[in-house]
Amino acid sequence: MHAKSGRIRELYYQPCELSSRQVATNRLLFQMSHSLISVPRQLPLGMTVAAALHPCASFPVSFGSSLGAVSDVSAAGVIGTGTHNTGIKHGIMATQVVALTLLTASGEILECSKTVNPDLHQAACVHLGCLGIVLTVTFQCVPQFCLQETTFPSTLHEVLDNLESHLKKSEYFRFLWFPHSENVSVIYQNHTNKAPSSSASWLWDYAVGYYLLEFLLWISTFLPFLVPWINRFFFWLLFTGKTENVNLSYKIFNYECRFKQHVQDWAIPIEKTKEALLQLKEILQSSPKVVAHFPVEVRFARGDDILLSPCFQRDSCYINIIMYRPYGKDVPRLDYWLAYEGLMKKLGGRPHWAKAHTCTRRDFEKMYPGFQKFCSIREELDPGGMFLNAYLEKVFY
Repeated sequence: MHAKSGRIRELYYQPCELSSRQVATNRLLFQMSHSLISVPRQLPLGMTVAAALHPCASFPVSFGSSLGAVSDVSAAGVIGTGTHNTGIKHGIMATQVVALTLLTASGEILECSKTVNPDLHQAACVHLGCLGIVLTVTFQCVPQFCLQETTFPSTLHEVLDNLESHLKKSEYFRFLWFPHSENVSVIYQNHTNKAPSSSASWLWDYAVGYYLLEFLLWISTFLPFLVPWINRFFFWLLFTGKTENVNLSYKIFNYECRFKQHVQDWAIPIEKTKEALLQLKEILQSSPKVVAHFPVEVRFARGDDILLSPCFQRDSCYINIIMYRPYGKDVPRLDYWLAYEGLMKKLGGRPHWAKAHTCTRRDFEKMYPGFQKFCSIREELDPGGMFLNAYLEKVFY
């Protein structure tokens, strides 16, 4: 166990790290999509997206396309690593960037948009923190709106066999697969005019869904064969009924990450979704000693033209795997991690920039048609590598 943990630390690169000097932004510009009126807002350095979207903000807005699961991040940081959510009609968050301003290593201030320095804009929307300091970002936004979230049980085969239907029925569709079983929790999110309502319960959400689960996961670190049982048991406890919640969109998009965890998240061509999940299921079935915590989260995003977007030039399915760290304890995961990553590479996947992976420049050159173009832009703006760190050196060299 200890040997494997050590190997993981050596093998897996940490998620893309953006230093404070790289992601600092002192001004967010929100542009209302219904009227195309620019609404400038002066914000303190490092103000988070969550603060800007709060109902008490001076001009509350919503991201119309998508918003990540976590909003306690700066505006420049949230686009810099390709943050996404779900919805095949919507792109990653960076696709909502209308314009931005960079301070380069030489001290030059550059503005870019689709009409001004378009090549730089194509690179800077997912910038990895390596092109310069982001001074301003202009997002395409809409007035605040509410979403109704409906969750109901299904099976893996049912969802995969009817994937097109599910994608059409819900603007923001995702599902959770419980490994070592056929169980799936389907999640629909759609616009609504209904009043806010909640099915939240401290007993089920925390006493059972957090405290009891963490204790059983800790027990399973000594008895790994319990993991499949835990996955099935908690699906039965928490996910076999239909639930509905209505709230402001960002409160539905965001959710609380209660556990310390390790994650991988890769984007594959959407037409590979069924093949990928069935093969991952087969890998787990054929390897009894490899265990996988629930859930495997499956989300979708529209293709775009951003050079380092995992959705570059293709509609994509994101498959996110997870292994929890109950009470901070690491769990063996190397075999699961490598099997998953090997499958994702075989199916043409691209890793999320903010999550662990083993990829190097050679991999990225194969994955991204625009990788060389991005490298050329980066080398022109920062020839001395001022904005590189240890992680980025592994990406570009």
